[in-house]
Amino acid sequence: MARSFTDDLPELLDTVYEPMVELRHDLHAHPELSFEERRTTQVVKERLVALGFELRPCPTETGAVARLVGARPGKSVMVRADIDALPVTEEGRLPYISQYEGVMHACGHDVHTASLLGVADLLARRQDELAGEFTLLFQPAEEVIGGAKVMIAGGVLEDNPVDFVIGAHVTSLAPVGVVATRAGILMSDGQTLSVHFMGRGGHGAMSTTEGNVVLAISHLAPRLGGVVDGLSFEGTDCACSAGVLSAGTANNVVPRRALLRGTLRTFTPDQKVEAIARLRELLLEVELIFSVRCELELNETTPAVTNNAFVASSVVASASKVTAAESVITFPPVTPSDDVSEFLDRVPGCYLFVGGALADGSSGMHHSPDFAIDDRACRVAAGVLAASAVDLAQS
Repeated sequence: MARSFTDDLPELLDTVYEPMVELRHDLHAHPELSFEERRTTQVVKERLVALGFELRPCPTETGAVARLVGARPGKSVMVRADIDALPVTEEGRLPYISQYEGVMHACGHDVHTASLLGVADLLARRQDELAGEFTLLFQPAEEVIGGAKVMIAGGVLEDNPVDFVIGAHVTSLAPVGVVATRAGILMSDGQTLSVHFMGRGGHGAMSTTEGNVVLAISHLAPRLGGVVDGLSFEGTDCACSAGVLSAGTANNVVPRRALLRGTLRTFTPDQKVEAIARLRELLLEVELIFSVRCELELNETTPAVTNNAFVASSVVASASKVTAAESVITFPPVTPSDDVSEFLDRVPGCYLFVGGALADGSSGMHHSPDFAIDDRACRVAAGVLAASAVDLAQS
């Protein structure tokens, strides 16, 4: 009896593992911010061409789209990875630490990119035996929840019609070998927001509560969490928090303007409407207390990540061929967001988490300066995504 792709996958992964890790270290050392991923794009394209993939037109200046056609008819599967880094200064002693001050792969997108290039290598090695077509999409600007929208608006799905979309996100909260997903809502709706404060300002030696935007912004920031009190989805609470507070130019001047930037994370449309209404009420309270004016600006948004039940079931079955079946688990919804949701809202698909925590517990949290991931997560991510894509293509 002929051996299948998944039968050969352990040996194939042994072959592609070291090149994947080498790529990951290179990408980690050279992180690039959203829509600025030019070096990353060049590395990705060169590798794809070397593997025999057809480069497809990409609607964004950075990022890449490539296709491989199998030897037999089948379904078309898109595998997506994000490629951008964060404006964070890395703190650590890795031999491949970021070479760019103030920029870091603090969320694992280097792992995602290297793993998808590993998927490309795996598929290319068995192209003559595979059914279906495989489109690999390397998306820019996930961290500003803008890249997916721009690619879709540019026609990437019309130019590359597919039956299914899959992707994976590494997590520092689970050990290597764990694969976690669920049918339905997996990740929250992400809404970025800005609050502009305007007051009369004045001399720091004669400041009062009235018209003081510094006191107003300081009052609002710790109360943002209250706008989602009691709002939860299947046991997971919604979230609202500040990430940037800015005000003032001198230590003895009360400024006339201040700015708070933050995010709101909800799971259903009704929750989002309720939370925004509560936030507006809170801003009215701040205006009354401090005699300032507050203007709420709702910026970029991305819907909740929602997995198709059939595709999620297929991915779970495929993942169980790559890692221990007991390590493939159903995960509760989580409050982080991801604009892979833009693809999943248009094409049936599944997003999943892959464990990558360092064994000594030093991984750190996502988006933190000490964030670190075990290289072996690349092997699991590439194996699960490749197996899932091959199985879906012949479904």
